[in-house]
Amino acid sequence: MKRQFSLAHLTVLGCAPPEMTYIAAMAGYDYVSLRPIYMGLPGEPNYDLAGNNEMMKQTKRALADTGLKLLDIELARIYDGLDPKRYLPAMEVAAELGGKHVLSSIWTPNRNFYIEKFGELCDLAKSFGLTVDLEFVPIAEVFDLAGAVDVLRAVNCENAGIMIDTHHFHRSKDNVEDLNALPRQWFHFAHLCDAPGEIPTERDEMIRILREARSYVGEGGIDVARILNQIPEVPYSIELPNLEKVKEFGYAEHARRCIQTAKDYLDAYPRE
Repeated sequence: MKRQFSLAHLTVLGCAPPEMTYIAAMAGYDYVSLRPIYMGLPGEPNYDLAGNNEMMKQTKRALADTGLKLLDIELARIYDGLDPKRYLPAMEVAAELGGKHVLSSIWTPNRNFYIEKFGELCDLAKSFGLTVDLEFVPIAEVFDLAGAVDVLRAVNCENAGIMIDTHHFHRSKDNVEDLNALPRQWFHFAHLCDAPGEIPTERDEMIRILREARSYVGEGGIDVARILNQIPEVPYSIELPNLEKVKEFGYAEHARRCIQTAKDYLDAYPRE
């Protein structure tokens, strides 16, 4: 199977979806992973395609011009008080653009609530032919592999999946062998990046690296190949935000370096 790569929006967050798509095509990606669900984070642009007809039209044109596909949309967070129907417009966008997956994460400690809402999210996505892939995040409430597995087993939805981010997996200190025991049908895509091997003890530093200082694959301290060897061959969405690299090279060259270093690394450490 030919390796396939997607450009994740966080890697080039200053680029609107149409520009991002052209950059991804020029750099040699197969897919784009868009962020049409506005989260209101500091400095985050609003790429709500459902509410911006012109940007949606331009994004469609960019996908058609380049031949790239939409892999997934993000981020359908589960948080206190959420009505999952709030994500319906973004799911409609994903379906219209030919997307396959919806990325989700959990930000409330109320297990009964998040199990119920994640299940509702899966039911809503199913009508659009989309999977919902749960990402455990070190600063979220569901922060490790066991927590994510608990959710998937509890909801027992056929379109539910688990999304492994190599940064997050390393930070969670999980055992890579545990991945091999999970159902293969749970894995639809993965996030690829590297980071310093030493795990920050301060939350602010964890957040800083997570959001703006990840490393090119092979230039950090994460055993990326060991993680990937335990999951099926899936498309790799390169989520590699690095403000310094963007400032030095610009978005287009940063995106190119992201995929080139990933390919070089995976060639050097082929799957066992």
